[in-house]
Formats: sequence, C-alpha cells, structure tokens
Amino acid sequence: QVQLVESGGGLVQAGGSLRLSCAASGRTFSRYAAYWFRQAPGKEREFVGVISTSGNVKYYADSVKGRFTISRDNAKNSMDLEMNSLKSAATAVYYCAAVNGVAIYRRMASGMDYWGKGTLVTVSS
Repeated sequence: QVQLVESGGGLVQAGGSLRLSCAASGRTFSRYAAYWFRQAPGKEREFVGVISTSGNVKYYADSVKGRFTISRDNAKNSMDLEMNSLKSAATAVYYCAAVNGVAIYRRMASGMDYWGKGTLVTVSS
C-alpha cells in the first residue's frame, strides 16, 4: 500500500499562486503514476493532472493547462502541484492519488488505487 498526505492548501487571492505537496510512504513511490484531482463544493471530483513514474510525461486538464505544473521527486517520495494565476473556480479540496505502474491515461477518480485525504484551497475574488 501507499499512504499519501497532502499539504500546502490555504487561502489565496485570485491571480495568486500556491504550491501543494503530496508526501508518499509505504511502497516505492517511483513505481506509481501520480495524479492530482480536485473537488469543488457540490461537484464531482475532477482530474487536474498526472505525472508518470519517471516524471518525464505529464498531462493536464484543459482548465489548468499553462497555469499548473506537476513535479515529483522520487528520492524524496513526493509530488508537488504549482498553481499560478489562480481563479475563484479553483476553490476546491485537492487530492493526490496514485496508480500502480504506467497508467497515465486515467481521468476518472474511480480509476485510482490510492488517495490522500485532501487539502483545501480557497481562492478569494
């Protein structure tokens, strides 16, 4: 099993930046494709982005492309989400998730193997 813990959430003004982190423990994190999802109040959990096991391949949701950046440090068993030019629509609980192997094309929350408990990001307008 992999345990995931998110951190870095908080209150930020629209147009500002925030960096979220996901710390992994348990099995070797480098063997897992790592994802970020978010869930706004009253909405379904949605895909934000994914990074491959090596960190060389990344995909993003169209809504965040060009503003959000995912990175990972397998030596530290961690993954980050850098969020810039934040909009109020980004207000949500952000979750990191992991899938065993090279599964970087999953986009549904139901396709994840492991989840963190989430961290709240609030963007004020």
